[in-house]
Amino acid sequence: MYLRLRILYKKIEKDKVVNFMEAQTLLLVIAAIAVIVLAAMLVVQKNKVKSAMESVEKDRLALDEKEKILYKEAKIRAVEELQNDREALNEEERERRQELSRQEQKLAKREDALEDKIQEYTEKDLQVQRKRDELLEKEDYLAELVQKQTEELEKISGMTSEEAKNTLLEQLKNDLAQEQMQLIRENEAKIKETSLEKAKEILSTTMQRCMIEQVVETTVSVVALPNDEMKGRIIGREGRNIRALETLTGVDLIIDDTPEAVVLSSFDPVRREIAKVALEKLIVDGRIHPVRIEEVVSKAQEEIDKKIRTEGENAALEMGVMGLNKELIKALGRLYYRTSYGQNVLKHSLEVGHIAGMLAAELGANEKIAKRAGLLHDIGKAVDQTQEGTHIQLGVELASRYGEKPEVIHAIEAHHDDVVANTIEAVLVKVADAISAGRPGARRDTLEIYIKRLQKIEEIVNSYEGIKQSFAVQAGREVRIIVQAEMFDDLASGKLARDVAKRIEDELDYPGQIRVTVVREFRATEIAK
Repeated sequence: MYLRLRILYKKIEKDKVVNFMEAQTLLLVIAAIAVIVLAAMLVVQKNKVKSAMESVEKDRLALDEKEKILYKEAKIRAVEELQNDREALNEEERERRQELSRQEQKLAKREDALEDKIQEYTEKDLQVQRKRDELLEKEDYLAELVQKQTEELEKISGMTSEEAKNTLLEQLKNDLAQEQMQLIRENEAKIKETSLEKAKEILSTTMQRCMIEQVVETTVSVVALPNDEMKGRIIGREGRNIRALETLTGVDLIIDDTPEAVVLSSFDPVRREIAKVALEKLIVDGRIHPVRIEEVVSKAQEEIDKKIRTEGENAALEMGVMGLNKELIKALGRLYYRTSYGQNVLKHSLEVGHIAGMLAAELGANEKIAKRAGLLHDIGKAVDQTQEGTHIQLGVELASRYGEKPEVIHAIEAHHDDVVANTIEAVLVKVADAISAGRPGARRDTLEIYIKRLQKIEEIVNSYEGIKQSFAVQAGREVRIIVQAEMFDDLASGKLARDVAKRIEDELDYPGQIRVTVVREFRATEIAK
């Protein structure tokens, strides 16, 4: 058909002449062909749909059959599980029944035992009741006897029972008052002994924990010279150089026959240090004349001012004291160049702050206030050489001016008993100050007295015969004597301890107590061969 249509189309194209009827016929033929093709496609599609529906029906039937099989299997498994659960429940029920049976038997035994005890208690209650009745009868009889006895005693003593009772109570009150006073005295003695031991423990622990280096200084400084010719250059023409130095620094220069040395003398340690630094710089530089001296002294003064600020800041940082005024920090730094009986005042203030803080921690007081007051307690010594008043008055004035707390100001004012210490922190600062200043080696005069006391103790001990070795320990508060065992027995050792203690009491002046301990050691050695 297609070929025919193709031929017809070519013929029409070839001839170029087409009849209308022929064209209509051609269109009808084409439409018929299209209808036939569509019909064929519909038939084919219908057959496919029918085949698919048959396949789906077969699958559905197969699924229904599988569902029936699975349902039967599930039903069988459910029946089996139900049977197993029923058997397990039956077994559990049997066990519970057996347990209930055992519990019932135990309860029955307990009920029997309780009944027996109730019967026993009932019998005992009856016995107690009978005894109570007997006791009541005896009490009535005794009351009659006591009444008769009381009447007889009243006749004999000539006093009524009320008067006798009052007399007895008065006597008991007196006895109890005496016992009360005795207990109070004993408790006071125990409290004093315990408090003394506790105070010693706290103080010894605090002093052992505090390690502050002590620097001993004097009121003069020595500057070494490279040669003796430098003395003439320091003096200058007609003494103008030495006069300029003394005028600018306020320090006396002593140039004598001491080889290669110049002595600087001044009671103001800061000025003395400025002069020392300036002179050392001039010696190194070699140019010594009034103009150069003025420049070097100015630079030395700036260095010392910077050093003062640094030392003050380091001291506050070491103590952990924050918020100090800049002027107070500067005053602390000046204490670095201040001494008291040879003891550096800044080091002493740090030691007092540490000791006061540790004591406050041990006693539960305010540790920060104690440290701050201990660090500032001698702050007045930074200006007492240039201002009128004691170092306590000046310290209180400085602390008040720069905003310190009233507790700190009171501790500064009370550390030398100028006023009564009203706070525990003030008392601790006072104690710490005494410990730091009074311990052996802190100050020159204390060290000399301490060494003399130790020497005297050793002389007293070594004056006795039979002494092998002797030691003064614990800063001279204890003497340990090692004797020759063949010359002393127990009685002689005790007598030696008493004699030494007596001589120390008679010949020495010392604070507190000195313990005398005699040690006698005997060794016997043999060799087994």
